[in-house]
Amino acid sequence: MKNDAEEGLAEYPQEVIDLINNQRYFGRMNDPVSSSYLKGPCGDAMEFYLVIEHGKITQIKYYTDGCHATRACAAMVAKLAEGKFIKEALSISAGEIITRLKGLPEDHLHCSILSVSTLYRAIADYLLKK
Repeated sequence: MKNDAEEGLAEYPQEVIDLINNQRYFGRMNDPVSSSYLKGPCGDAMEFYLVIEHGKITQIKYYTDGCHATRACAAMVAKLAEGKFIKEALSISAGEIITRLKGLPEDHLHCSILSVSTLYRAIADYLLKK
């Protein structure tokens, strides 16, 4: 019998399951340089936390109470944004997330938009504080 955390993962390729289960980017940050919070139309909440040094994202974390698709999208955004300069991170698109997450269900494509939008908002928080 599967537990709640494993429920629904069978529909994803192993690469996406590994990303969902990887704790590297998941969690909250105590002292971020910037952060953001958005709630998607589906009700999933997402947060991003950034440490930015010399215009480069040196640390990134996300937190969500959402479904597997939301978590996969956020993890992919974090993975792509880490180590990038602000301008490069702003070029990450929802389309790129969908392409990289092979097997993202059609009814969860909005999760990619939520993830990218939350990252953009965290970057805007940083830029507005400068």
